[in-house]
Amino acid sequence: MKRRNFIKQSSLLMGGALIAPSVMAATDKTIDFKSMRPVREKRCFTSQSVDKLIKTVKSDMADTELAWLFENCFPNTLDTTIDFEYIDGKPDTFVITGDIDAMWLRDSTAQVWPYMPLIKKDKELRELIKGLVFRQTKCILLDPYANAFYKDVTKISKWKSDKTKMLPGIHERKWEIDSLCYAVRLANEYYQITGDTSIFDEDWQEASRLIVQTFKAEQRKDGTTPYTFNRTTGQMLDSPVHWGLGRPVKPVGLICSMFRPSDDATLYPYLIPSNVFAVLSLRQMADIHTNIIHNHAFADECQTLADEVDKAIKKYAIVEHMNYGEIYAYEVDGFGNKVFMDDANVPSLMSLAYLGAHQPSDALYKRTRAFLLSKNNPYFLQGKATEGQASPHTGQDNIWPMGIILRAMTSTDDDEITKCLTMLKKTHAGTGFMHESFHKDDASKYTRDWFAWANTLFGELIVKLHNERPHLLKRTL
Repeated sequence: MKRRNFIKQSSLLMGGALIAPSVMAATDKTIDFKSMRPVREKRCFTSQSVDKLIKTVKSDMADTELAWLFENCFPNTLDTTIDFEYIDGKPDTFVITGDIDAMWLRDSTAQVWPYMPLIKKDKELRELIKGLVFRQTKCILLDPYANAFYKDVTKISKWKSDKTKMLPGIHERKWEIDSLCYAVRLANEYYQITGDTSIFDEDWQEASRLIVQTFKAEQRKDGTTPYTFNRTTGQMLDSPVHWGLGRPVKPVGLICSMFRPSDDATLYPYLIPSNVFAVLSLRQMADIHTNIIHNHAFADECQTLADEVDKAIKKYAIVEHMNYGEIYAYEVDGFGNKVFMDDANVPSLMSLAYLGAHQPSDALYKRTRAFLLSKNNPYFLQGKATEGQASPHTGQDNIWPMGIILRAMTSTDDDEITKCLTMLKKTHAGTGFMHESFHKDDASKYTRDWFAWANTLFGELIVKLHNERPHLLKRTL
């Protein structure tokens, strides 16, 4: 789709299909279970395999409202956020987050992730994913420290006054380890499913070297960093302290991340879920450079760095909690200081089983998870509407559907999963979509009408249950 049409159609969607439902102060009895998808001619991208899967899964779901949520949410990324075209003969895919018309490396990978199992047989969908790999590579080569980008390099960012190196094409320049990890995750999964090695071209190889270079720089072994960030704002979490450098760290082999996946500044720079994610990504790059690119020297460099970070995680991030024994801290500084909490965004401690760093049955993960779902976690909220994981990004009262979804996706207990489905069903405020967050006492008070990541993540949960625990979908909640 051409950029001008993409902008036009996205505006139409914001003005109609996605904002209108938010005024439906509906109870279960008043909801009209009519599809909230945009009409076919106004969808940004159409996939027959996705539509076929929706039909199949819906036919096996007993709960009408849950099935309606799935139909609306699962295709939301394709329906509303995709700008796909060919540039110089190569596919190019730009994916906005929804109500923010910029592309995050993190969100764009997560938004298309639920469609990955379909790309082996769906050529058009495969080209879309391939185009996103190429687009993310361009973004990393532009600036590995940036988290969000524009396709139109002449567009002026609302954050142009940030005191950092804002190059043309950058929407926001918050250094987050996971941004680079998500790009590796997407490329690796695309290759694992399709066997197509053409994505690992010279640009991708240069980007992979830049990723390792950036990770090493942010170990800050000599006490310095090329990155600083400062924003004039009334929100404390919008900037790292100490003029954009963050709090002091003891160089121990961990990688500093100035921001969390929520785009909030870290308290202590060693953000543990993102460091775990980095270990996974470095090992994937080592495999790719060993088996496909045959650059064994760089593969060894990736593997050595992964081992170093992993060793540091085990030494400094697995710590004693007064109630739960040895669990993961969320952030540490290498001096012995640590914070026990979690954030609903991915990577989180809860999501480590989802990302593949742990099995749900691993003792360390189980102890950590027990803490996360307890009153000892300051960001696990319980209210009149429901209970769930929160984020400092939205304050002390808002629960994130994403956190509830990840809880279900990492659970092995049918009753817990059913509880999560029930909570998601009762908190969409009659809109038929997931939101960024909602007030713990009143789900009609929510943030973001159009948040494609949360929508497609919910769809991913339903597909997972359809494949692994179909009996749970045959119940009426």
